[in-house]
Amino acid sequence: MKAVFLIAYIAHMLAIAGILGLLLHQWNKNPRKLSPGVLHSAATALVAGLIMVGSFASAKPDETLNHTKIGIKLLVVLVILALSYLNLKKSELKKNLWLGLLGLTLLNIIIATTWH
Repeated sequence: MKAVFLIAYIAHMLAIAGILGLLLHQWNKNPRKLSPGVLHSAATALVAGLIMVGSFASAKPDETLNHTKIGIKLLVVLVILALSYLNLKKSELKKNLWLGLLGLTLLNIIIATTWH
């Protein structure tokens, strides 16, 4: 089960990095357009996170899972996923929405790295 957890962890990290990279790629674009990769990366991060939570007890039996942290991270990735889905077909990504998605992604990274 440790291997499953490790693979899900790597996939989760790559997916979050993918969201961040694809959003930062739009920094100087005019007009900004949401890449479908943001939606796919958010879905991958969600699925990998769920696999990590499901295999946590088997992979790390001596540690306890912080359910509050996981719940907040789940909520953040669901909001990213919903906003990406709702704005995928639009011809232009508004600056406030782009900043919001970027902020939510950074919030998810900050929560993951600082909250123990």
